[in-house]
Amino acid sequence: MSVAFEQSSKTSPRPFLSVLTAPVTLLVLALLVVLVLLALPVHLPIGPMYWDVFIYYDAANRIFDGQVPVLDFFVPVGPLGYYLFAGWVALFPEGHPVFLAHWSLLAITAPAMAAIVWHVDRSSRFTAFALLIPFLIFAILPFNTREMYTYPGSDGFGIYNRQACQMLYVLVAAFTFVRDRRLLVGLIAVCMGSLFFLKITGFLAAGMICAYALVAGRIALRDALIAAVAFMAIIAGMEVSSGLVGRYIHDILILIGLNSGSLLPRILQASSLSFGIVGSAGILVFVLLWSEWRKTASQAVEGTSVLARDSLWLAVVLIAGILYETQNTGSQAFIFLWPVLLAILMKTRGIVERPVLVLTITSLVAAAALPPVVRIIERAARTYLGAIKNVPLAERNLKSLGAVNMRPDIEARTDHMLHFYPEHRKLYEDLAGIYELPTPLLYSDFDFQIGYLSAVDTAISSIRDIETKAGIRFDTIMSLNFVNPFPWLMQRSAPLHVAIGADPGRAVPPPGLEEEQAVADTDLVLLPTCPPTANNSILYTLYIPALTNHRRIKLDACYDAFIHPKFDTALGPRNAPAS
Repeated sequence: MSVAFEQSSKTSPRPFLSVLTAPVTLLVLALLVVLVLLALPVHLPIGPMYWDVFIYYDAANRIFDGQVPVLDFFVPVGPLGYYLFAGWVALFPEGHPVFLAHWSLLAITAPAMAAIVWHVDRSSRFTAFALLIPFLIFAILPFNTREMYTYPGSDGFGIYNRQACQMLYVLVAAFTFVRDRRLLVGLIAVCMGSLFFLKITGFLAAGMICAYALVAGRIALRDALIAAVAFMAIIAGMEVSSGLVGRYIHDILILIGLNSGSLLPRILQASSLSFGIVGSAGILVFVLLWSEWRKTASQAVEGTSVLARDSLWLAVVLIAGILYETQNTGSQAFIFLWPVLLAILMKTRGIVERPVLVLTITSLVAAAALPPVVRIIERAARTYLGAIKNVPLAERNLKSLGAVNMRPDIEARTDHMLHFYPEHRKLYEDLAGIYELPTPLLYSDFDFQIGYLSAVDTAISSIRDIETKAGIRFDTIMSLNFVNPFPWLMQRSAPLHVAIGADPGRAVPPPGLEEEQAVADTDLVLLPTCPPTANNSILYTLYIPALTNHRRIKLDACYDAFIHPKFDTALGPRNAPAS
């Protein structure tokens, strides 16, 4: 017994050390950092199109009110991201919006990656870390791989695009490295189900990858059928219980109609925006094909399917990535190439014999794999280190949406423009009349985003002043704008059926009877005027039939308001409408 105990005491530290240095442990530590940062009052530098994150709060507020995405209001993407966000914001109501939106998908991807790296770690710890560390960089740093503005700032836009990229990363890693049948089937079902309800173009890209994996023998037909049955069972269950799937597909067809156009120009654009990655990976495909052809010609290779070659696997994943990026503005483009590139890198000496080819393949792998990682790390460093001298936004009513800071010159310019816009309103109305913005980068301009937040802050105070003086309460609030943060910030409701992320021409179908009646019943409809824009004018035109009985007033320097006629008695006689 003493010998056994001595042996146990000598060997016990080694398993403990193994657990301590395991990739799953690193993943758990990263999640703990995420939870700590969500619990702290963090301020982040303002970024281009920061207001995109407000869409998530609009959706969450509606969900908390009992509304169901797709069924009760039109959404620009699938409903899953909004439900995940609502769950996280319920746990961390003061968490920073950019962090909450970006990290909400970890509820799905973290367990999936834990399963993958645990499986891979049993055969190669190096490979497990090589899969996990890039994933953590993409999943934790909330940045796109492409900058939209010259100043560094937080990326509050393109969130669902990069979340779909992270799901595709998990899927490709599973197909490339997981050899356990049951685990692979489960991962496929989770990834496909998540992508279907996250973003349909990501689901289509994943479908292409899955189809090729089947014909290439990366998954057995029996296992593919099991995964397909599991996926269809989820879909059928949701359709039978709520009818959501049929309505979701109907909305997708509407979005396709709104965004119809030639595919070739979009493919060329997606390829050119990531030309270094696409070009390097494309050349690598041809180099591998040539090397494999030479090896096959010089010696007999039995039992290997031509379609199972890594060169063709890389080509299919690359093409799927190009097709996915045709619809994206901000994204973590092509990050899911890495698992395939890693497998190729590990097999390079077995694929080719000449040192020059080994060097060529290694160089091409690096050229295709490094840009996304380097860009995101560089952007994070520029943003966070460059914010040392930033000043916080002064606000009263914005909750965590106002947890941003900016350079002092941005603060000064914002103040100037908020005085300039009302004094020159006619100029901007004329620009809107010819469907032009003051600058093509208006929505990316930091001063516009800060100015919008300041205008919302002031408008909330103006609304509360009216309510206090008249002894009324506006229970439903709508904004004739891309986003509508007012219900969330004021603990009110948004009208049923009205689209969130209201980008006319891309994500706002023509209103039907339900939408018009919902707008007509809305207590308060707001029209921003700092500055007037073509999109807001289009939204006003779409909904003007439902606003004929509302009273139009000048709420403040940056907002006009349409007030429901039921408040006429409390507000007194109607004055002339605001100009």
